[in-house]
Amino acid sequence: MIGLRRAALVAGLAAAIGAAGAAAAQPPKIAITFDDIPAHGPLPQGETRLDIVHRIISALKAHGVDHPFGFFNGGFGVGNPDSPKVVAAWRAAGFALGNHSYSHGHLGQVPLAKFEDDVAKNEPVLKRVGGKSDWRWFRYPFLDEGDTPAKRDGFRSWLGQRGYRVAAVTMSFDDYAWNAPYARCVAKRDRAAIARLEKGYLDAARAEARRVRILSYLTQGREIPYVLLMHLGAFDARMLPRLLDMYQREGFRFVPLPQAERDPFYRFATNLSLAGPTASLGASAAAAGVSVAPAHGPLDTLDTLDTLDEVCR
Repeated sequence: MIGLRRAALVAGLAAAIGAAGAAAAQPPKIAITFDDIPAHGPLPQGETRLDIVHRIISALKAHGVDHPFGFFNGGFGVGNPDSPKVVAAWRAAGFALGNHSYSHGHLGQVPLAKFEDDVAKNEPVLKRVGGKSDWRWFRYPFLDEGDTPAKRDGFRSWLGQRGYRVAAVTMSFDDYAWNAPYARCVAKRDRAAIARLEKGYLDAARAEARRVRILSYLTQGREIPYVLLMHLGAFDARMLPRLLDMYQREGFRFVPLPQAERDPFYRFATNLSLAGPTASLGASAAAAGVSVAPAHGPLDTLDTLDTLDEVCR
């Protein structure tokens, strides 16, 4: 629990962060990353996977996000003729692609050797489409680094031997949770519900951005560059222009993932000879006894909207 002095500090930081916005002398930095390429979540009526990736690419380029990082699952979108086109479009835009495993399994739920094989299964495609780009970045599915220290560090060693670094996550507002309700609302042509989804999505993203900045100050005594986790979903494509506008109003400057992870905070992600786990602001806060709850999340009531799982049922 936060004591009175720390609670006052949190309140002061929150007010300062909210007021500073784009006027900050040292703007906060954020690297934008997308998981589950080429296919994430259900497709709303009238949309294709190729539509989604083109809209995301357009929004990123329009906002000066020149080096987003995508993470590929070879087992997603199998049999859909758009899947290789999505990968090709992402790479043609000049965007990097890394490894998210073939089948998106839990390391904590399968034997280590089986998980390693699943990650290696992705590599032929990454080698073929990666060209001269640095594709040896790994994003853990479900951010699950294993259920035992031996498995965790065994996999880190395996990754390190193959030249990988880990794409850590220090900012996430569970954007994936909006994609399924959006598809249902499109099918029902419920424009009012979609409008409330839009508001809730942006509110949650803003609240999370301010929360992690507070955690960074409280646990690190400074502001680290953040790595944002997103997904290649239909609602993400719809909302990305407004989301990036919001980050810019909050004062964020977009940077590439490798630049963000040159910060010492990410040394456990980039130097896999060190024992894990990968550092996170959540773990740092827990170790320091700091709790800064988000204003709301995807499972809370957003405005007058029911929980997301119940929307447009």
